[in-house]
Formats: sequence, structure tokens, C-alpha cells
Amino acid sequence: MNWIEIKDVNAPELDVFARSSEAELYHYFEPELGVFIAESANVVLRALEAGYEPLSLLVEAQRVEKEGTLVFEKIEELFGKEKLESIPVYVAPHETVTLLTGYSLVRGLWAVMQRKPLPELSKFCEGKRRLAVLYDVVNPTNVGAIIRSAAALGMDGVVLTKGSVNPLTRRAARVSMGTVFQIPWTVAKSDECNGTDFIAKLGTLGYQTVAMALTKDSVSVRDKRLKEAEKLAIVLGTEGDGLPKDVMQACDYRVMIPMYHGVDSLNVAAASALAFWELNLLNI
Repeated sequence: MNWIEIKDVNAPELDVFARSSEAELYHYFEPELGVFIAESANVVLRALEAGYEPLSLLVEAQRVEKEGTLVFEKIEELFGKEKLESIPVYVAPHETVTLLTGYSLVRGLWAVMQRKPLPELSKFCEGKRRLAVLYDVVNPTNVGAIIRSAAALGMDGVVLTKGSVNPLTRRAARVSMGTVFQIPWTVAKSDECNGTDFIAKLGTLGYQTVAMALTKDSVSVRDKRLKEAEKLAIVLGTEGDGLPKDVMQACDYRVMIPMYHGVDSLNVAAASALAFWELNLLNI
């Protein structure tokens, strides 16, 4: 294997792991597809199983034998021994990694991985009856948590607008516990994300659209019509402001979750989990 020992936290080989912004990673090979960083053996293994190609690895020295071995074996299994031997594997002691990450509880293993092309919206929606739609959700923690819930609670796929945080950002992928590599997702093109046109596009693809919003005409998330819809797209807005009013009104339904003690809203990730559970076809 191509082992490279790292003792200096300022080594240029570590720039991509610790000193590159998400935007820089996304545009790393521009105009070709960029890269992303997968953190922890668990997340890296799920990314590998989903077909993402590893370009380099950073492993804490104390984790090489355990977590590292699992990842090395998976790379060889999926991509071949030649690929494994060609990948730079940077090994650094715990103290160096701690300085690099800025905290002592590190994940132990990181991988630089090549992004894959995303399917066009119409193609992506083929055969999918329940969609989670993230409309300009900008918090990576919420994006990761929503995707984890979508995967766990039986949604068929996730569609994000261009203004949403990309699911392959480090925090979103980590919070999702690697489920960003298990449930299908895509990002709608800019010309498809133009407010009400985006909702209309979902309608032409056969979906009844559900805006998670508190309005006077909201129906309960338990409404029988929603549960029995053949194809349903659950539209979730960003933190604080929620969905734009025109987008909300363009949806077929506005839906609320009944709550106690005068509480008028939930965090979008918590609300998504309840909606996915109630509106999954398996629960009818």
C-alpha cells in the first residue's frame, strides 16, 4: 500500500482534508465533478458500497489496524487490489490529527472521494411514490437528519433545490450516519427550482404536493386523502422562515402536525420524521 507518514500538521498533503472549504471541494476538478470528504469508517464504508471512488485516505495511526483494515478490505473488494495500492494513505499520530481537526474526539479516518453525476429530476422520479423535498434547507445538520429519517421511515427518494445544503458536505453526511449513500437523492437544476414552477414540475410528474406549514387552511398530517395518495411529495422549508408563501400556496395541501401546550412549530428535522412516518404507504 502507498503509506505516507505525516508528522507536521502543516503538511500540504493535508490541505484537502482540513484546509479546503466545502465550495473548494465541490469545484475541485472544475469543470469536472468535484470531491467530498467522508468522515469515520462507518460513513466511508457506506460511501464505498454506494459506488463512490476513493482518491486518498487519512488515518489516525491508532486506528489503522481496526477501522483502517475494514476500509482497506472494502476498497480491494469493490475496486480491486491495484486501486487499493495506488491510493495515498496518509497516517498521522493522534496529536497531529487533534491539531488538524481542532478537537480531541476525532473520527479516526477520512476519505477524499469522487462525486458522481446526479440524475435529472424526471428520470430520478421514475418509480418513486413517496418523495421528501427539501426546499432551500440551509442547515447541514437538518439536511443530514432529514435524510436519515427519510431512509429509515420508508421514503423512496429525496429531492433538494439548488439552494439547499448539498448532502455530501461533511456535517450533513456525518449527521445522516451515512444514509446519504443509501437512499437515492438528487438536486433539481436551477431552472427547475424557480418557486411555483418547481411545485408545478412535481405535479406534472404525477405527485400531489404537501407543504409542511401552519396556515388557516392546513389539514392534519393524518388526513386520509394524504395517506391514500398514489404519489406524494412532502415539501419542507428552511429553518426559521419555512417555505415561501407562493410555494406554500402552490402545493395541493398545507399540512400541520397537531401539537400541545401552545407550541406552534417543530424543528424541520423533527417535523419531517413525523410526516414521513404518517404518510408512508406502509402505514396505511
